[in-house]
Amino acid sequence: MSASAARVIKPVLYGYFRSSCSWRVRIAFALKGIEYEQKPVNLIKDGGQQLTDQFKAINPMQQVPAVTIDGITLSQSLAIIQYIEETRPEPRLLPADPKQRGQVRIVCDIIASGIQPLQNLYVLQKIGTEKVQWAQHFINRGFEALEPILKQTAGKYCVGDEISMADICLVPQVYNAERFKVDMSQFPTIRRLNQTLIEIDAFKATHPSCQPDTPDDLQA
Repeated sequence: MSASAARVIKPVLYGYFRSSCSWRVRIAFALKGIEYEQKPVNLIKDGGQQLTDQFKAINPMQQVPAVTIDGITLSQSLAIIQYIEETRPEPRLLPADPKQRGQVRIVCDIIASGIQPLQNLYVLQKIGTEKVQWAQHFINRGFEALEPILKQTAGKYCVGDEISMADICLVPQVYNAERFKVDMSQFPTIRRLNQTLIEIDAFKATHPSCQPDTPDDLQA
């Protein structure tokens, strides 16, 4: 298949309604105005559909999200978003200013490397009965670092007054914090930014409560 033909085919997102990493990619697609197909991967049903040989052929890490786009398959949410940014640059998700780009990447990495992996489903299943306390501890620890950083970098959004990858990472992580009953009053900057962002259509339409695979009892 030629590169131009591959661009005509809709991207396919393999994800899960409540996966924060999948939500990041949904937000990026929405902000860019990119139409895509969703193929849900239920992380709970049958012991986890991500663990099947069929899905392992798509993503050897057996995690969501994965995206087929432009004739290739990508995994890892930030790699997917960066690819979308580089191939479909408008509207931009990384600031023009290099210093602000650095600040965006700091926020993304704190969340994507320092918080989310420590409270994802696979880890919590290994932790067992202490999973809520475990998740609260690592979310609190990460947010305690993130709050003063965002206090310095934020304008209307995480870094200045343009929506960026930092915002795409923040909102799903706050959703996780709320799921695990983290006291968000400790983090007024994070809470303010989240309240602003969740009113934006791209964040609303991609919310876990309104996805094709959202269970009936969790739908908005």
